[in-house]
Amino acid sequence: MSGHLVDSTLSLLAHGYAWAPDLRRAHDGAPVVRTRLMGRPAALLHGPEAVALFYDEGQVQRHGALPAPVLDTIFGRGAVHTLDGTHHRGRKQLLVSLLMSPEGVGGLTGRVESGWREALTTWKGRRVVLFDEVAVLLAREICDWAGMPVQGDAAREIAEDCVAMVDGFATAGPRHLRARRARHRQEQALMAAVTRLREEQPHLLPGTVLETVALHREPDGTLLDPHTAAVELLNIIRPTVAVTWFVTFAAHALHRHPGRRDQLRTGSPAHARAFAHEVRRFYPFVPFIAGLAARDLAYRGDRLPAGTLLLLDVYGFHHDPALWDRPYDFAPERFLGREPGLGELIPQGGGDARTGHRCPGEDITLSLLATLSSALAHLDLPVPQQDLSIPLSRIPTRPRSGFLIDAAESAAAA
Repeated sequence: MSGHLVDSTLSLLAHGYAWAPDLRRAHDGAPVVRTRLMGRPAALLHGPEAVALFYDEGQVQRHGALPAPVLDTIFGRGAVHTLDGTHHRGRKQLLVSLLMSPEGVGGLTGRVESGWREALTTWKGRRVVLFDEVAVLLAREICDWAGMPVQGDAAREIAEDCVAMVDGFATAGPRHLRARRARHRQEQALMAAVTRLREEQPHLLPGTVLETVALHREPDGTLLDPHTAAVELLNIIRPTVAVTWFVTFAAHALHRHPGRRDQLRTGSPAHARAFAHEVRRFYPFVPFIAGLAARDLAYRGDRLPAGTLLLLDVYGFHHDPALWDRPYDFAPERFLGREPGLGELIPQGGGDARTGHRCPGEDITLSLLATLSSALAHLDLPVPQQDLSIPLSRIPTRPRSGFLIDAAESAAAA
């Protein structure tokens, strides 16, 4: 049957975030829609049951699910995202220990908050692109936090490379080539850092993220090879820089809904966290997540043969009126006073981040986004006329202008 299915790759490239919802509508909202993607039999899944299935490691595997263009740009070869079973659990615990401790989250958030105040002083007298400036801020602070401090233009170069990796993973042409070159450049630099640290006796950076990753041993007792260690270090740095997209969306939300500023200025930290949750739900970032059927599966009356490429519809999930009240309204109060369930809000995956494939950096994302959203609410600078449209045909997307702020006169810190 799969041989008669039309390949959807070109449609995905043309329609972006609308591809999955449109495909489901064309099939009367079916919870399973069969298609082909990059020549492979695929099934688009939707809904809470699909989230539960997708994050059941006994039924859906990650190894072999991601195509080479994605591995060679955004994730890297041998990354934790591509592992299953014992190897995944061992590598995941490494990242959990680094990214999910309250001390780690708080330490990085404090650095970014301080760095934001310093950055504002450099904006005076010029018009800035918020997206670009936040990327540099996050690149500098995550590298410093990880034990790899950078100075001067190096932070901007790392930021530009990390942005290029994310920007070019889902396309062809120049954007994709830039992404590949950026990943190669940063992997080489991190491999050199790992090698230098291993050669130092005693190590000059004890207890840092760099040392912890460089000296991590796999379940068989072997050190990660330098390339894989570099890949995992970059999978800490690159996603942190990618929070730039969410921060820019937060600025967009505050501009479109100025009444939300007072809620962040005068409200409790719970208001900022609810705002961060709603930014991650409302705005488009991840269109879908991919895995492979680990065995023949029976799901919602459909048979999914082993090896079928499974696609979990993320953007459509977050805008489904059957799951969300007024899904196209920006309404942070939907999360006020409560945390969403493990399968309710899935911009960074579903299930338990400590054991499954949910992103272990989600706590950092939420903390940074809540903090910087509050800082933006306190920022009293003109927003000049610009193109703030967000094209859904582009993956990943963002406001076309990058969100210009006019700091020609003065900057007001949070």
